[in-house]
Amino acid sequence: MDALTLLLNRSSQPRLESPAPSGDALENIMQAALRAPDHACLTPWRFIVCTGKGLDKLGALYEQSAIENDKTQKEIERAVQLPHRAPMVIVAIAKHIEHEKVPRVEQIASASCGVMAMQMAAVAQGFNGMWRTGSYAQCETVRNGLGLSEEDELVGFLYLGTPTFEPAPKPQRNSSDYFEFWQ
Repeated sequence: MDALTLLLNRSSQPRLESPAPSGDALENIMQAALRAPDHACLTPWRFIVCTGKGLDKLGALYEQSAIENDKTQKEIERAVQLPHRAPMVIVAIAKHIEHEKVPRVEQIASASCGVMAMQMAAVAQGFNGMWRTGSYAQCETVRNGLGLSEEDELVGFLYLGTPTFEPAPKPQRNSSDYFEFWQ
């Protein structure tokens, strides 16, 4: 798949099954993240790859969060299962580094670019994924359990695996609705 086709047809895939990327395919995905735009070469990222028992560990953290945030019993039971919607979840963290020329928001954007690069690298190799956030990405219990500092940002959870179906084509958007030209 050429790069332009990949980018013009990007689509998230919420239904994922085994196998997850591994070996060279996973290394390519990780290397793609490390090529994200990075002003001043700060490498303001941290990624946690969860598979197998790691998914259980992430589920336990979600469960703890649900309990501490007075969720219903049904939501608590569901929390444990959420990471198992795919055979792999990569937790993406913007690791803030104080720098006079690189504001925090730019470092978050850099980590976010890393997530997009990982998903595109996965698709290019026959896998797919879904970038999720939600209440757990903003929860102090989850943030603390993942070792984030006050200034760090949990950018999201990239669910990766083998797609179970071909997603429907995305609607075409008119670029003139979103772009203006200053000439």
